[in-house]
Amino acid sequence: MPPIISIVGRSQSGKTTLIEKLIPELKSRGHRVGTIKHAHHGFDIDKSGKDSLRHRNAGADTVIVASPGMIAMVKDTNSEAIDDLQAYFEDLDLVITEGYKKADKPKIEVLRAARHTELLCREDPNLIAVVTDIQINPGVVRFGLEDIGPLADLIEKKYLRRN
Repeated sequence: MPPIISIVGRSQSGKTTLIEKLIPELKSRGHRVGTIKHAHHGFDIDKSGKDSLRHRNAGADTVIVASPGMIAMVKDTNSEAIDDLQAYFEDLDLVITEGYKKADKPKIEVLRAARHTELLCREDPNLIAVVTDIQINPGVVRFGLEDIGPLADLIEKKYLRRN
């Protein structure tokens, strides 16, 4: 199974923006990357009137919509835990989650001065790095908001084998 790294931080801290920058950097280095976005309040990707929703409404536990080059799956589950989702990513090199701050996985916290000034995971032993524009000593390696290459270097060194 691929290693999992969680990008964590408070709301509007820049987690998604960091992931958007980190994925192409890791992909340019030859790594296959997947993501899991933790949605605290649920979500629905089925559109009213679409056949996939009709299949689910008829009682299907899993629905896959397939087209050339892409699939989407909606699966009923009793768990949103990272470890229960990891098997879906077995063909990848790395899984990056957005959220899951309470999970027992390596974490990179994003902290932007415009939103907050205190770390959310300072005491978490799984915190491996902080990405911030604040001059703080987080007790782990610190990166600036645009230090994507060095952050990818850290991830490669600790969690990925070079291809």
